[in-house]
Amino acid sequence: MTRVIGILSGKGGVGKTTTVANLGTALASYYKKKVIIVDCNITTSHLSLYLGMYYSPVTLNQVLTGKSKIHEAIYDYHVPNLKVIPASLSLKDLRGVDVSRLSRVIKKLSEDADIVLLDGAPGMGREAMATMRASNEVLFISTPFVPSTMDIIKCHQVALEMNTKPLGIMLNMVGKERYELSVQEVEQLSELNVISTVPMDKNVLRSLALKTPVVSFDPESPASRAFLELAGKLIGEKYVPETFLSRIARFFGFGRTRA
Repeated sequence: MTRVIGILSGKGGVGKTTTVANLGTALASYYKKKVIIVDCNITTSHLSLYLGMYYSPVTLNQVLTGKSKIHEAIYDYHVPNLKVIPASLSLKDLRGVDVSRLSRVIKKLSEDADIVLLDGAPGMGREAMATMRASNEVLFISTPFVPSTMDIIKCHQVALEMNTKPLGIMLNMVGKERYELSVQEVEQLSELNVISTVPMDKNVLRSLALKTPVVSFDPESPASRAFLELAGKLIGEKYVPETFLSRIARFFGFGRTRA
């Protein structure tokens, strides 16, 4: 059965879209799952920009206006097993979009992927709520500060009311500053488990400039290891870092060796 996981946050700028791109890439390339990532942030779509996709003739916008079918908006990405449904970058394509149709169109992907990741809009507006309704499970993205954590509390309450299963919190851009909330403090405030901490890592910014997920740009970077480990947790598999010998084997075409 296809899992539909909404990736949501209370605030913008916490790394939600970056998380979707990297989790999708990790699940597809490392764990060999069939994955579709969907940009559900219709009004301020960014996912295609993160992936270097600047022109998409059919997008989720046309699907939500009833002009196109959902399968017409699916595009292959250069990572095997990974497909993308972008939202339009054009302001004119917001006309006639009905986000209440999102749940119905996402259900039509049930035979196309093992996992569908929905990149929702931040906050609790119509787009974010439509994403939550379309999801079976939801992963919250936050930073180690009070404002973003307090917003997660509200989102968690809404998820429970919608009977959407909360998977927990991914705490992003974690540093070593004394003024940051600890994992324990975030868990006490939100009443949710922090299932992953992704460290502050300049390689993420470098990868964004190159329009490629950091797990592809530098798989050994601290953030990449955290994303790969989180992807494994989501499917009940343990992330095993590559060794020198396994990298040599992959280079010569023998595939990734896994413990």
